[in-house]
Amino acid sequence: MRGVLGELFMFVLKQGWAALFGVLFLVAIIGTKLVWQDDWALQRYDGLFIFAVTTQIAMLYFKLETWDEARVILLFHVTGTAMELFKIRMGSWSYPEPGLFVLGGVPMFSGFMYASIGSYIARVIRIFHMRFAPYPPLWVTFVFGTAIYVNFFAHHYTIDIRMGLFAASLVLFARTRIWFYVGTEPRWMPMPVAAFLCAFIVWIAENVGTMTGTWIYAGQSALEMVSFAKMGSWYLLLWVAFVTVTLVSRGALSPNSERPPARPSPSAPETLN
Repeated sequence: MRGVLGELFMFVLKQGWAALFGVLFLVAIIGTKLVWQDDWALQRYDGLFIFAVTTQIAMLYFKLETWDEARVILLFHVTGTAMELFKIRMGSWSYPEPGLFVLGGVPMFSGFMYASIGSYIARVIRIFHMRFAPYPPLWVTFVFGTAIYVNFFAHHYTIDIRMGLFAASLVLFARTRIWFYVGTEPRWMPMPVAAFLCAFIVWIAENVGTMTGTWIYAGQSALEMVSFAKMGSWYLLLWVAFVTVTLVSRGALSPNSERPPARPSPSAPETLN
């Protein structure tokens, strides 16, 4: 398949491959909801935790993730779990089912939901040979990511500055293009647009979680869709995830805005890795 349709097909295929961890985890959420029985010795939440750990080990064993990427993904896993502990305490959402691997009311599989986002970002950069240009000064992006993360906690006690953070994302990254390769010619997308599209996909995945009763938002009734406002939260959290991943993906960042060259055609069939 060649031409535009061929590139579109490969783009979708490679995106799914980059999101392998998250896709498998969604399949596990749906599958366990369909088959799990209350009288089984192992609770569903514990089964999800074991599945997530096994999947992460397999991705490292089969070299689908590097150890450097895994360490950064672990960092985002920890920061995500910390936020889960706080949000559960504040009553933002809850996990209604019992489990053995639970910390402070938070089942330990929940951290892997954040890890799946970090895994996707690290893998999609590598799979598409991405380049972010022109990229703002690195220290500015770290301040930006920290401000977003702090606001997730602080807005419960002080004013919510998320509107300012939305604006800051445009000011900082409006000129930044994500250059990527599906074939040999470079393609590009504005970085805020890519962040919004990713937030929309995560919002869909979140609806899978609530529709299966895996977690429930405060005041949310059965089969009620997650508020579109949550997509804004995921948009901001994706910036935190991306800034975290840049700790090991700095080679993809460029302060210059020139168009990258065409990639030479590989002499052997290109793998999805």
